[in-house]
Amino acid sequence: MVPVTSTAHNIAITAESLQEDLTRLEVQKQALERELAAVTAHLGSVQRALSALQALMPDAVSVDAPSSVEPTPAPRVTPVDNTTESADASTATPGHTDGGDDADHVKSYGKLTEQILEYFAQAGDVDVRARDVASALGRDTDSGSINAVRSTLDRLVGSSRVRRAGRGLYRAAKS
Repeated sequence: MVPVTSTAHNIAITAESLQEDLTRLEVQKQALERELAAVTAHLGSVQRALSALQALMPDAVSVDAPSSVEPTPAPRVTPVDNTTESADASTATPGHTDGGDDADHVKSYGKLTEQILEYFAQAGDVDVRARDVASALGRDTDSGSINAVRSTLDRLVGSSRVRRAGRGLYRAAKS
């Protein structure tokens, strides 16, 4: 028979391990929700841009969007009560409690773009990695946040607002 103190100790260790897993999973869930919101906002932007371009194209040349890709509304997110310290509050996207309101997604999505452009305005003429930009903006808590910064940097390169200086390196666009 196992002594009671040993059993109580094992239960305490298991409970502590489960609490650590719970905290880690809550942070991961929040990161995935932010990433989903960013992807949803980008999807809406691309769909609107494609529709606008198709309206300008002559009838003879038509580009159809893939019919298999249907936008799905983001799930309704319920706030998580974190009694322990978890993800940096500055990385949370304000207004992300309802997946049906694209205006909130676009507003917070544009905020990241503005933050990145402000960072490059202050950084000057130096090469920086996406991870360094994410770190400077307090968005390096998880891979989802860093990938959102990378995606935004790639869009800014596409619009010539930021230059690609090399593989994985970015630099402020010359004025």
